[in-house]
Amino acid sequence: MDGAVYAAVAATPTPALDRGLRRLSNAADHSKISLTVAAALALAGRRPRRAAAVGLGAVALASATTNLLGKRLVRRARPDREAARVSVDRQVRMPTSASFPSGHTASAVAFASAVGMELPAAALPLGMLAWAVGYSRVHTGVHYPGDVAAGAVVGLASAAVALAVVDAAPWGDRPLARLRR
Repeated sequence: MDGAVYAAVAATPTPALDRGLRRLSNAADHSKISLTVAAALALAGRRPRRAAAVGLGAVALASATTNLLGKRLVRRARPDREAARVSVDRQVRMPTSASFPSGHTASAVAFASAVGMELPAAALPLGMLAWAVGYSRVHTGVHYPGDVAAGAVVGLASAAVALAVVDAAPWGDRPLARLRR
């Protein structure tokens, strides 16, 4: 099923989306989008600064889990863009790492989820951005949809761990404890 969905995305002509999704996929390299948003949040006050810090902690955890554990354990080959006839106009550089799970998606979801829990007003726009990053990885031909889904699970788990660590920390107020009341 994973290959069939990948092939269906590849076969669907979307010239109006190709350039934008290619740019988005490249912009998400090395969590540049999350770092940029975190920098803006850090300038916006104490609570947004805290959200940025928790979000970046979640990104660090997601990235380490994905790259040091997930990709090494599963070692799934990247999709064959040529066989699927992914349009050259969509393509980004094919990574040399394993395909499963998607690190871009894991990091984007980790950041969006952690920041969204700290700043609920940011949850929807950052969640939509994370979804778009994940889809862009399939659209550009570098991941199967299952890789993206697994990356999202890693991202959610990483955000939960980062938030739990902050909640249990002896310093600062406890936002999750506040939410549970």
